[in-house]
Amino acid sequence: MARASSFKPVEAIGRTLPDVEVTTTWGKPALKVHGRMFVCIASHKSAEPDTLVVMMDFPDRDALIEDDPHTYYLKDHYVGYPCVLVRQSRVRPDALRDLVVGAHRYVSAKRKRPTGGTSRRRTSRPPRE
Repeated sequence: MARASSFKPVEAIGRTLPDVEVTTTWGKPALKVHGRMFVCIASHKSAEPDTLVVMMDFPDRDALIEDDPHTYYLKDHYVGYPCVLVRQSRVRPDALRDLVVGAHRYVSAKRKRPTGGTSRRRTSRPPRE
């Protein structure tokens, strides 16, 4: 089990962001925005101890792993999810801040729906002329 104190720096960053809830996911410390997790302590047994799960898009994840595989990694269980595993013992404080802020932005943006004035609901009436 991850030490609660290992999540304190992540929690401190998260508390500076809007609409963040400090909670748990699968019994591990987590940060959520509007009910959606954006960073947590990994709970799956395949992850190394004291590892963070940080939500992000796949291209960013792949670039981080390629650039610094000693800090960022994946295990099979996480491959299909838009996230990266982060070894807390290796991540620099400035990089941790960027990860948490970026994950918050990523999950918050996913919640928003595009606005274009169109509705998903269609009618069978022809358009007015």
